[in-house]
Amino acid sequence: MTENGLISLAEVYKDYFKIGAAVTVNDLVRLHGELLKKHFNSLTAENAMKFGEIHPSEDRFDFEKADKMMEFAKSNHLKMRGHTFVWHNQTSDWIFLDTNGKEASKELVIDRLRKHVEVICNRYKDIVYTWDVVNEAIEDKTGEQYRDTKWRRILGEDYIKTVFEIVKEQDDKAELVYNDYNNEQPEKLEKTYRMLEEMLHKGAPIDSVGIQAHWSIRDSNLMDDLKRAIERYASLGLKIQVTEMDVSMFEFEDKRKDILEPTTEMLYLQEQAYHNIFSVFREYKELVTSVTFWGISDRYTWKDNFPVRGRKDWPMLFDMKGEKKSSFEKIVDFI
Repeated sequence: MTENGLISLAEVYKDYFKIGAAVTVNDLVRLHGELLKKHFNSLTAENAMKFGEIHPSEDRFDFEKADKMMEFAKSNHLKMRGHTFVWHNQTSDWIFLDTNGKEASKELVIDRLRKHVEVICNRYKDIVYTWDVVNEAIEDKTGEQYRDTKWRRILGEDYIKTVFEIVKEQDDKAELVYNDYNNEQPEKLEKTYRMLEEMLHKGAPIDSVGIQAHWSIRDSNLMDDLKRAIERYASLGLKIQVTEMDVSMFEFEDKRKDILEPTTEMLYLQEQAYHNIFSVFREYKELVTSVTFWGISDRYTWKDNFPVRGRKDWPMLFDMKGEKKSSFEKIVDFI
C-alpha cells in the first residue's frame, strides 16, 4: 500500500521481484512521472543508453538524457537497468571503421568497446543493478544459430563471451544479462540454450537471461512455452529477467487498422493474459528477479507503430488517461 492507501504495484511485488518500466525523458514528469514514482522501483532507458544515442562519435558522449534518468531514479529511490552495450541496431557506425574508412580490425573494435563500457559503467554503476550486455544475437528467421552482425563478423564466433568479460571487468557487482525476444518459443529457446551452454562452459560471466516478453492477447501456447523456457534456462544456473513486457491487442500477423479503441473482448483477453502470465512469474519467484514493462501507459507505446505503422495499440496496465485497467486488478488480486 502507499501512504494514501492506494495499491502500489511495486509494493505488492516487493517480496517477489523488481517492477520496472522503460522510459524516455518525457516520462519523468507529469502523469507518467507520478505513475513511475508510485508503481515502479526500477527503470530502463528506452533508447538513451543505446550505443548510437549515448556515444554518437568516438570523441563525444551525450549523457544528457541518461543523466536525467539517473537523477530521477536517485531522487525517487528507484534502481536502473542499463540497456544495452552490444546490439546490431542503434549502434554508431564509427566503431566498425578505421581512420581510412575501411572495416576496423578486431583489436581496434575491442579497444573502442572497452573504453565505451568503462566510461558508461563508471558513470552509472552506482545506480545500475543490471546490464543488458548483448542484445538479440540469436537468429530466428533461418536455420542459422547466430545473427549475422558486424560485431560477430569482426570479433569472431566467441564475441558474446568477449563482451561479457569486458563488462565484468568494469562492474563486477551488477547482474549481467543476455537479452532477446521470442526466446521462450521452442525453436529459438533451443538455439539460445545451446549458445548460453557453450558460453558458460567457456567461462563467460553471464548471470541471467532476459526474456523480452513482447506478447499478445492471443498467444495460445505462451504459458507452457514460458514455463519450459524458465526451467530450461534455470538448468544452466541462470536467473530470469523479464525485460520489455507488453501485451498487444493484435497478433503480429494481424494488419488491421480500423480498430480505434479496444473492444470489450480485447480488454477481457488482455486481463486474462496478464493474470496468467503473472501467475507464472510468481510461481517462479526464486528465478525471476525483475519484470520490466516496455512503457508506462497506453498513452505512449512503441507498439503504436509496430508492426503496423500508424496503428494505435493498448498493451499496458494503465490506459490513455493513466488509470488502472482491469489487467492491473488481475495481477494484484492474489494479495
